Amino acid sequence: MRLLLVGRVTAAVLSLTTFVFLFLHDSWRADNLFLVPDLILCAVLLAGALLPARSALVVLPVGLAYTTGVLTASAFSYVARGEVGVPSMVGAITSAVVAMLLARRSEPGAPRPQTA
Repeated sequence: MRLLLVGRVTAAVLSLTTFVFLFLHDSWRADNLFLVPDLILCAVLLAGALLPARSALVVLPVGLAYTTGVLTASAFSYVARGEVGVPSMVGAITSAVVAMLLARRSEPGAPRPQTA
């Protein structure tokens, strides 16, 4: 499977699942510290998934790196409460791996990923 397509699918899935999570867990409250960061990651990942290949190769690694930070903070907010935030941990690891792969392929002189 092409790397850019993997990045697009990963971004779309993370964006959609985060957005659905906001509804399922009634997270649209003013006291939710993650509301704005979650909405930003949803928008950036969705944009990266839908942009033309040349732009997506720039937006996806940045958006996935941002997502890694947000989801890592989310995962450890669960840990601080004595819980395990498995979905946040899985999302953080997934976004970190795909961001690194896309960034590595975007370096000057690196083989260019096949566009989808």
